[in-house]
Amino acid sequence: MYEIDIANAEMYLRERHGIAATRVQALSGGVSNVVLRVETAGEPFVLKQSRPQLRTRDAWFSDLDRIYREQEVMQALVDRLPPLTVPRVLFADRENFVFAMSHAPIPNPSSPEGARGRVAVWKESLLAGDIDPAMGERAGRVLGMMHEATARDPGRFGVFRDRTVFVQLRVDPFYRKIQERRPEVADAVQALIDSMMMRQDALCHGDYTPKNMLVHGQGFMLVDYETAHFGDPAMDLGLFLTHLLLKAVRRPGQRSGYFELIEGFWRSYRAEVRCQSLGELEQRGVAHWGAGLLARIDGTSPVDYLPEERRRESVRRLGRLILRGAAPCLGGVLDRCDRELSSLERAAENGVSDAMDARKQGPPLHDAGE
Repeated sequence: MYEIDIANAEMYLRERHGIAATRVQALSGGVSNVVLRVETAGEPFVLKQSRPQLRTRDAWFSDLDRIYREQEVMQALVDRLPPLTVPRVLFADRENFVFAMSHAPIPNPSSPEGARGRVAVWKESLLAGDIDPAMGERAGRVLGMMHEATARDPGRFGVFRDRTVFVQLRVDPFYRKIQERRPEVADAVQALIDSMMMRQDALCHGDYTPKNMLVHGQGFMLVDYETAHFGDPAMDLGLFLTHLLLKAVRRPGQRSGYFELIEGFWRSYRAEVRCQSLGELEQRGVAHWGAGLLARIDGTSPVDYLPEERRRESVRRLGRLILRGAAPCLGGVLDRCDRELSSLERAAENGVSDAMDARKQGPPLHDAGE
């Protein structure tokens, strides 16, 4: 495999594809691929190549040919979702595990992102406390449309039943790692794994999180489909809800805004889905929410924005409660979360220092992913 990087990408594009690049920049935010932004005399585009070892604290490997799955899912899904939601594949070099895709629309030049030629990653806005309820609704609508459209067309999307990469990048590092590190919930997590590996209900994106949503004027562009497979849509629900709640844990004083995002997401999702029992789907999604919370604290790829043990322990308490069925519906979970985050907020008001708490624990478990 010819490994592409920022130093040789211009030569690769010129010699292999006859494309004259005027500028190449590395894009950050993920741990599993090389992703480059390429500028040309025409429209910019994104070049992506898979790597066998992920950039995480713990050793983590995955098959290079996951890039094929990503390319094929995008091509199958692009016309099933609103315009500019799925990038268009421009060309592929399967020998070198590379493909190019369309770039997300650049924001207005007067905005900070537009002035830097950047797209706005929703994760960054959420971490900054910039809460847009319309984005929560939009995220629910897009996910509901994806699950509904693909559930109704198993002949087209059933070809994505293989879960090898999903197991490598989600089941093993998230669910099974939690079984090792949190044995008190091992049985509950195993039940989730068994159900998830058996179901063939709809296309599961496998990484439906704010870091993969690039906000633009017409909505958002959804990226990173390498873990997508025809399986259990409840996993997408749980993982997405996990990341909204983790942002609330980081900013407990704004929890009502994050809860509003969660409620708007679920309302919009429900409005799109007809092929599944929503009550059962909600219950299973909530269970995956509990597992996701534990995974993003104690799994292979912990989030890097909650280094303080007091906050991390709050997430663990919520994850255990949810997994054990203490709050099987979304409203019940939010009630529990409100009480937990209220305690965090009071601790901050009473002068319990996050910095002091972090010093007690040593350096944070850093990871480049969400």
